[in-house]
Amino acid sequence: MIDFKKLKEEYKQISKRLSLPDIYKNKEEYQKLSKRFSFLEKVVSLINERDALLKEKQDLEKLLSLQDEDEQMKVLAAQELSEVEEKIKKVEEKIEEKFFEDTEEERDIIVEIRAAAGGEEAALFAGDLFRMYSRYVEKKGWKLEILSSHPTELGGFKEVIFSVKGKNCFSHFKFESGVHRVQRIPVTESGGRIHTSTATVAVLVEPQEIELKINPDELKIETFRASGHGGQHVNRTDSAVRITHLPSGIVVSCQDERSQIKNREKAMRVLKARLLDKLERERTLKVTHQRKVQIGTGERSEKIRTYNFPERRVTDHRINFTIYRLNEILEGNLDILVDPLKREEKKKIYEAKGLA
Repeated sequence: MIDFKKLKEEYKQISKRLSLPDIYKNKEEYQKLSKRFSFLEKVVSLINERDALLKEKQDLEKLLSLQDEDEQMKVLAAQELSEVEEKIKKVEEKIEEKFFEDTEEERDIIVEIRAAAGGEEAALFAGDLFRMYSRYVEKKGWKLEILSSHPTELGGFKEVIFSVKGKNCFSHFKFESGVHRVQRIPVTESGGRIHTSTATVAVLVEPQEIELKINPDELKIETFRASGHGGQHVNRTDSAVRITHLPSGIVVSCQDERSQIKNREKAMRVLKARLLDKLERERTLKVTHQRKVQIGTGERSEKIRTYNFPERRVTDHRINFTIYRLNEILEGNLDILVDPLKREEKKKIYEAKGLA
């Protein structure tokens, strides 16, 4: 899915831009382009190495196809072809590793929150998580944009999807993927019993335009009338959009905007993020080294955290960390939990590299 041709073209264009004298007038743009150029320079070097190997492979295959070629020469060519194919595989793995490891920390993200077990109480808890993240984003000075939402009558969410833009937002949010559990007396419960409900969170890196090549023929795009909360426009026009990526079966719908064009644009952003996430997960399964340094399994089905209201307690199960500051955390002081997770991740990285 990574478009090597577009990456090389981007590298070429940034190189030209950096050579212009007026680039230094905008310090922020210069720093951004320089950082991207430095990353692309490493990637393009590997892509060029891969291209040279592909040319070598093509020449060897041509040699093997010749009818009048010496049999001993063909045996040597076949052996060399096998070695070249192995080299190509290793270079492509290096490109993927470089691509994900070097860029994710500075990337914008898309966060998906969904109510899971617990009915209306789970939806209310999903709403609590959204408000917690919203306050966290505000405290950090980042920018939040809602892409899609399905609110409930009591003020919760069956699902809410939003983007976050800002420096290092991924490095702070990346630990949030998984199952969040709440233990409290529900608003809807008259007996005063403590219930356990859950919501799931997924944190996806938002791809840049050049990084994913999606064939329009592989998309099924449908329009329908929006439903639920949304004002007078709801149910009057077919403004809602549903996009299905046929090869992967991923389905994304968006109905928050009055404009069909805007809903389609937001749905495509979510679709691309999910496709990139799928590619990364498939790659991670092949790279056992990354599993050693991950905090938890990285699976969305993993229970990562419990929020116990009666005890004002929050426990992160991945590092066995418990703190009795629930109200502060729900008010957006999420670094109380993020900082210990970061320290543990750094420790694991050092151990994996033999530095600790």
